[in-house]
Amino acid sequence: MCSAAPRRLANGSGILPRTREPAVPLRIGVDIGGTFTDLAALDETTGTVVNAKALSTPSALLDGVLRCADQAGVDLADCRLTIHGTTIGINALLEGKGARTGLVTTEGFRDVIEIGRGNFLRMYDVLYRRPTPLVPRGRRLEVPERISARGEVLVPLDEAAVRDAARSLAAEGIESVAVTFLFSYLDPAHERRAAAILAEELPGVAISVSHALSQEWREYERTSTTVVNAYVRPIVERYLATFEQRLAERGFRGRVLITQSNGGASSLPTARARPVHTLESGPAAGAIGCASLAGVLGLDRLISFDMGGTTAKCAIVDNGMVQTTDEYHVDGRPLRVPVIDIREVSAGGGTIAWIDAGGALALGPRSAGAAPGPVCYGLGGTEPTVTDANVVLGRIDASRFLGGSMPLDAPGAARAVDEWLAARVGLSRARAAAGVVRLADVKMALAVRGITTGRGLDPRDYTLVAYGGGGPLHAVAIARELGIPRVVIPPSPSTFSAWGMLATDLRHDLVRTVLEPLEATDATWALARYAEMQQEVASILPGEGTPLMHRAVDLRYVGQEHTVTIAVSDLADWADLRKQFDDAHERAYGYAAPDVDVQLLNLRLTIRFAIERPRLPRLPRRTGPKPAFETRKVYSVAAGDFVEHRVVPRRDLLAGDTIEGPAAIEEAGTTTIIDGGDTLVVEEHGCLVIQAKAG
Repeated sequence: MCSAAPRRLANGSGILPRTREPAVPLRIGVDIGGTFTDLAALDETTGTVVNAKALSTPSALLDGVLRCADQAGVDLADCRLTIHGTTIGINALLEGKGARTGLVTTEGFRDVIEIGRGNFLRMYDVLYRRPTPLVPRGRRLEVPERISARGEVLVPLDEAAVRDAARSLAAEGIESVAVTFLFSYLDPAHERRAAAILAEELPGVAISVSHALSQEWREYERTSTTVVNAYVRPIVERYLATFEQRLAERGFRGRVLITQSNGGASSLPTARARPVHTLESGPAAGAIGCASLAGVLGLDRLISFDMGGTTAKCAIVDNGMVQTTDEYHVDGRPLRVPVIDIREVSAGGGTIAWIDAGGALALGPRSAGAAPGPVCYGLGGTEPTVTDANVVLGRIDASRFLGGSMPLDAPGAARAVDEWLAARVGLSRARAAAGVVRLADVKMALAVRGITTGRGLDPRDYTLVAYGGGGPLHAVAIARELGIPRVVIPPSPSTFSAWGMLATDLRHDLVRTVLEPLEATDATWALARYAEMQQEVASILPGEGTPLMHRAVDLRYVGQEHTVTIAVSDLADWADLRKQFDDAHERAYGYAAPDVDVQLLNLRLTIRFAIERPRLPRLPRRTGPKPAFETRKVYSVAAGDFVEHRVVPRRDLLAGDTIEGPAAIEEAGTTTIIDGGDTLVVEEHGCLVIQAKAG
């Protein structure tokens, strides 16, 4: 990752002169966030990466993408591959702006989506209320049909009832339909036929069927997953069609991939049909970038920490693999799809600070976003945000924001802090702004604690990798709060998620419930089942070259509710699964029950087509004098006052350079702040490795 483009990537107009030089094979990653849009362009011949950043344009999201392309000097006609992460689906879900949706389900089961389960996501929150169903009861229609728990047809599908349901839904003006039949993961024939009838009766209406999205048991979770997919599908389809069209208008003729919540990428047709798999596609890309970085740095355990303009997100990377989960909720709604295990908190740069009814300082969840944005952006914002507080404290130089291309209104930020915060709580401007920064640090530290100590992991065993526009500003304080000894700031951290997309492989995860006694299965049985699953994935994930496969099984003792996942590296070792399960169960829970029968619940298959990773160039080592620096007073939250900081441009740093805190390392998209007692060393690939002083 670098900030200067080679001559072949750009010229004065931002468009490559096609008649003078041959086309440059480019791969670009595009990440549209709530506040900024980021782009990373990789020259696949030289390995050079050029980054660009522009304010997001909520009313016309693709305008921000094209502005980034122009800023980077990218001719889209030269791009072989575009990898894009989008929040359009999750935004539609969270804001309640999805399509008018209907549900067709097995007779007697239309209220499953409303009844849900007896547990509460927030057990001790007396104000907690279950989410309102996305499909009201009047648009949840039942049809006679029934498949048994063994996959036998008990009641044939009543096709006339399906047609009647279609006509009723047409009268309701629905745009999308979810079809979920009981035990359809064992025999999807009824769902397939119902979908065909609905397509005949409802031309132009999107149809989502549960067996194509989740082949696991638990009817509530499968129904919820299918309904969410149907709810966001028309919105995502329109967005992706526009995205493809706008790229084509600029000469793009390559392939478009969409990042998925599992950290892989899928084709456009797959993303259109299965948008539920893309809900966390943006945050997932940054975590994948961290996994790629782990290999470069030789680190086994990382905490991925991304602080953007709207939220902060963190995830765990162990042994080069990002941790995933398939027990995932969005706004209280369960989704049965594989997702990178991300913890998110409303503490981004644009998060609004305010005084609550009790006179205490509060932060979030409201965000200024890109429009109007923080007060210092000068775009109409009036309430102070985390970014405004950082400007007031001198942690962000208002004259150098985005490399000086977007000067900030520091007096405006100061007035907002005075009016909305300082005057109301009787504090000085600096103390009020420091309170905002400190509150943001604590909220983000709680999120990191939630995925570490909250799950039995010691954060002191990990390295914190911080990126996003706000990550380097707050990372060392968060590390100190949790006792994390080391922080890494990658090159071009503010666009690191877009760089992570360049490292994203084509990938699909398939989980299939089988519910068989383990002793009744063998390697031959498993080979046949995995072959079926591989064939299904091949129809979804067309790739080039030889795929990489990862198999696993979910096992449990008979009578248990939950399972232990065991990797299956070689089907020839299938007979050893019982012992592996007993050993894993004892490690996880402190006991094993070798005399109790074991049940095989799920088969898991991940197929990946690897894409060549972008290379991080090596920096030369310094042979002359140390880099020049200036000084300015920056408020130190740890010291409780303004302290003289050395200010060093990151572009002047070379491998092996060492900087003692307090210091501010400035670059186009962000600033890295270190306090007195902290030590920063530049490693050979340009990453800033910070040893944080213990708190």
